[in-house]
Amino acid sequence: MIKIAVASDNGLVTEHFGHCADFVLFDGENSEIVKSETIPNPGHRPGFLPNFLNDLGVNVIISGGMGGGAIDIFNQHNIEVIVGAGGAAEAAAKAYLQGELESTGSVCHEHAHHDECSD
Repeated sequence: MIKIAVASDNGLVTEHFGHCADFVLFDGENSEIVKSETIPNPGHRPGFLPNFLNDLGVNVIISGGMGGGAIDIFNQHNIEVIVGAGGAAEAAAKAYLQGELESTGSVCHEHAHHDECSD
């Protein structure tokens, strides 16, 4: 069993991890999604969200973009970070489970311009 979190807005992968509306959590088994639930983003504070998702047992985080600090914390928890994703949250999780989704390494550096987080 693997637990995948997708940072989303209205069911779509969000451009900026910390400012997403919610996280869609998918439990995957044998390349299939067996369960999903949506939880609201509890708030963007430096270092908080990676630890929050770790406490939920997340193994993989999928987002459009993410700051380097968050990536470092996920790495410390051995949580795989996939950035550069887009489209429907469920489709991204399925693509990951089927080995078809890879990180593009899109790291956000300008938190003041959070609408411009794409390489």
